[in-house]
Amino acid sequence: MFHEHQLHDRLLKAITALKFDTPTPVQKATLGDALEGRDILVTAETGSGKTAAFLVPLLDKLLSVKAPGYEARALILTPTRELAFQVLSHLEQLAQFTFIKGDTICGGEEFKPQAARLRKNPEILIATPGRLIDHLDKGTIDLSDIEVLILDEADRMIDMGFEEDVTRIIGCCPPDRQSMLFSATLAQDRMPAFIKSSLSDPVIHQLNSHRAVHQKISHQIITATDSALKDKQLISLLHKEPFEKAIVFTNTIVEAARLNGYVRRFGIRAGVIHGDLTQEQRKHVIKLLQLGTLKILIATDVAARGIDIKGVDLVINRDMPRSGDDYIHRTGRTGRAGSQGRAISLIDPSEWNLMASIERYLKTKFELRKIPGLEGSYLGPKKLKSSGKAAGTKKKKIDKKLASKKPTRDKKKVKKRSKPTFIDDGMAPFTRKK
Repeated sequence: MFHEHQLHDRLLKAITALKFDTPTPVQKATLGDALEGRDILVTAETGSGKTAAFLVPLLDKLLSVKAPGYEARALILTPTRELAFQVLSHLEQLAQFTFIKGDTICGGEEFKPQAARLRKNPEILIATPGRLIDHLDKGTIDLSDIEVLILDEADRMIDMGFEEDVTRIIGCCPPDRQSMLFSATLAQDRMPAFIKSSLSDPVIHQLNSHRAVHQKISHQIITATDSALKDKQLISLLHKEPFEKAIVFTNTIVEAARLNGYVRRFGIRAGVIHGDLTQEQRKHVIKLLQLGTLKILIATDVAARGIDIKGVDLVINRDMPRSGDDYIHRTGRTGRAGSQGRAISLIDPSEWNLMASIERYLKTKFELRKIPGLEGSYLGPKKLKSSGKAAGTKKKKIDKKLASKKPTRDKKKVKKRSKPTFIDDGMAPFTRKK
């Protein structure tokens, strides 16, 4: 398939070395349009090969077309640092036999070293919106030579409040550029106007519904009475559940840090990733997980998009994610590249309605399972018996004979009113003035 498109020899050499023998469905669907220079909008499930789907045509273009100037030729925007570094890793593999260089522009590291690297003029910039805006404000970056703009997981950037920044960045790029947008959860009817305006007559490839759960992943829930029981259930799963590598997701930084200390009390060694760590600390933890030194990662949603680690076959939601899209991206860390995976969510009474709303959003039904000895007593709200009437009302029985009779007064209880007596005192009767 790759050879059919007459890709550059150096790129084909890298594809062969990486043993990319069979393109994934998303790569088959989009490669032709992207190589022709068309704008494309792609919705495909996590782990489906979206990164290579835009990197292969991007590298082929940069290898085949002479640079128009000395500034960066391509910009890839990502919502998180983890995703940016993941894209850079794929880029370095595919460009290993070329002279094309890429670099990341993300927060979590000092500004001056980044500015110094930019002076080396990397052809491809992989950036998060906030830090890229900082460089634009200080004049340390120029986007006037950008030939290809790629928005990776644009919906997450919007959720994180970067809409204004992304709009400004798009405006700094030349209008005649090629634009590509890839996401797992961006619905066509929910696309913001600024994204629509950034694409010129795009070819739309919707390989799956933005609400579809990953078919290679089994989705389970375990009910808990309270937070303390959740902790015990988590320890039981990490001790007894078979897995090669696991990621435990929480909703807050405080909870991630607490759980990291809690599991260590039970002899479980884990790494932790959250927004308060520096980029070097995050990279160190990811490297330990990739090498197999660590087998368990405790993380907030900063890791839900961008972590692509082989062997992650179990995801545990210690806290239920806040939306169906977040659920898709968390559980998408497993079951990647066609492998099987499991997603287990621990549900306390306060999360039941949230879990039910996510089920409706994803149009699926989670499998209910139990841990012997650690069963939760709460199994959802009690269902009231419907009788066609409002709850709590009873039908009164009425005697037909009594109903047919007219109500009568008790004459003994009714007092007759006496007529008023008038005394003729010779005065004229009183009349009310009109």
